[in-house]
Amino acid sequence: MNAVTLRDDFWNDPEKASEILKKKNRITQQLENWRKQQEAVNDLADLYELAVHDDDRQTISEVEQDLEKLKSAVRSEELRMMLSTEEDALNAIMSIHAGAGGKEAQDWAEMLVRMYLRWAERKGFKTTIIDYLPGDEAGVKSVSMTIEGEYAYGYAKAEVGIHRLVRISPFDAGARRHTSFASVFVYPEVSDAIVVDIDEKDLRIDTFRSSGKGGQHVNKTESAIRITHLPTGIVVQCQNERSQHKNKAMAMKFLKSRLYDMKLREQHDKRDEVNKTKKEIAWGSQIRSYVLHPYKMVKDHRTNMEVGNASRVLDGDIDDFIEAYLLQ
Repeated sequence: MNAVTLRDDFWNDPEKASEILKKKNRITQQLENWRKQQEAVNDLADLYELAVHDDDRQTISEVEQDLEKLKSAVRSEELRMMLSTEEDALNAIMSIHAGAGGKEAQDWAEMLVRMYLRWAERKGFKTTIIDYLPGDEAGVKSVSMTIEGEYAYGYAKAEVGIHRLVRISPFDAGARRHTSFASVFVYPEVSDAIVVDIDEKDLRIDTFRSSGKGGQHVNKTESAIRITHLPTGIVVQCQNERSQHKNKAMAMKFLKSRLYDMKLREQHDKRDEVNKTKKEIAWGSQIRSYVLHPYKMVKDHRTNMEVGNASRVLDGDIDDFIEAYLLQ
């Protein structure tokens, strides 16, 4: 890769050159992290040996604590190594849709939106709501957002599937238990260096008045954009910006991401069946249950990982689930 960057024609294509440099920097950083961790292991081993020889209980305790921190760092680096495909390093576009069940499911979808916004904040990712369709009485029917940050797609793709909630309904006067469903879809956001050919003749573009969050202005102008890709039937829309032009640009990026994701899935389907079965993202499968009554537990059905503190999970603490899935 160093040889490629030194070629005279390297900067003839600035976008491609930028992507190559980003990849080179990621690999360099990974190698440097492994080197530092190896040094830390050697240092701790030497210190532990001296502490045992001198029967220094305090130092032994400190070494053991440092070792636990090092284990966590190594685990994080192993996870990064699992995110090895080109698309893993991209930003993500996440869409959350309420299932059947009216306001129960719509409220659950909004709870998931909050969970992912909190998770992204914990990771240091930037989020932007690009489409927001409110529920009839409560919650949301659907929300789409961009998640920007290093390996955002690589992490977020672990959340694709159907999420199930069991709780005492806050909308039921009889305080009965209800089960609600919501689906999560995640797509890699295409960068400028990724070419996705779209024929304008294959598009139907509609404008409409915004219905989501946005203040007084949203219902006054038809600034929202809906684009239908006729050959595939894919529909995307954006209503976050005041400018119709900006909404169209974001909707086109969303469409390109959907088409790019479709292409990736076709390529994945041609790979080794064993690997496909192990890591395939099943769009229609129920991946996780969040039980708030009669007991509290969150269980991932792909890895059988369980957590008793459901409130913590719903507050965005989902990294353990993501890591367990990606490392299986």
